Amino acid sequence: MGSYSIKDLERLSGIKAHTIRIWEKRYGLIHPERTSTNIRTYCDSELKKLLNISILNRNGLKVSKIAQLDNNEILALVNKLTTDTNNADSQLESLYIALIDLDESMFDKVLSRAIIQMGFEKMVTDLLYPFFYRIGIMWQTGTITPAQEHFISNLVRQKLIVAIDSVVSTTDPGIASFTLYLPEKEMHELGLLFMHYLLKKRGFRVLYLGAVLPVESLKAIHKLKPSDYIVTSIVGSMPGEEVNYYLNKVSAEFPDKIILATGQQVESFTSDKENLVVLPSITNFIDYIEKIS
Repeated sequence: MGSYSIKDLERLSGIKAHTIRIWEKRYGLIHPERTSTNIRTYCDSELKKLLNISILNRNGLKVSKIAQLDNNEILALVNKLTTDTNNADSQLESLYIALIDLDESMFDKVLSRAIIQMGFEKMVTDLLYPFFYRIGIMWQTGTITPAQEHFISNLVRQKLIVAIDSVVSTTDPGIASFTLYLPEKEMHELGLLFMHYLLKKRGFRVLYLGAVLPVESLKAIHKLKPSDYIVTSIVGSMPGEEVNYYLNKVSAEFPDKIILATGQQVESFTSDKENLVVLPSITNFIDYIEKIS
């Protein structure tokens, strides 16, 4: 069971804490517990209810009307909207509920609907990236378990692998080639898989080496199958000074190749190396490869 402050609810639902208090007092929509110092705390069921209320309210139902519905009626309306809506915020909130409940069917339904409406690439950039950003908030507040994170990550990983496999690989030696890998301590592979999809979809040649690869192994593989670009991602595996050392080392090991460094931990990194390009966000990465295409 999670335990959330009102600020946690605000960050996860997008509803202002002031509004949550009004809904609580005026309509009795949610029922917080109180600590010994009279601070509100909310459990998983209250977060789910707030997210459901937000979905209904965003799609035109007044809060005063929602307050007259029982939980079953609220869920029935939300389930219908999950199927029918193309509202990204409502889909996002439905993903949170699926995460809390470990509901694979609901998670798959929301993603499948979003793919039909947006296309796979925009589903990832406009829905999954904001979703995983907010999961990061849940990690920080201690309200998501490793089991929940693994559950969601594995489902998304399956979607990405299916999408990658659906794109025909090019064998044209005249097309630019990319080698993708993660450093030794880096386990966050979803972003790298998505970059694999983006590159393959745009017709580039891709060698995907996956997670936890030492630089020496990268050098050995590169001798067998060299590429024009080397792409790595650093999300949560290194302190800042180690990031600087590592990227400069990779740049020096491959002076005749272009190194693309991506991920949250490279945001503050600046390089004077001509062959090292820093692309912190997925938008930066897409813009860069679009110029090559």
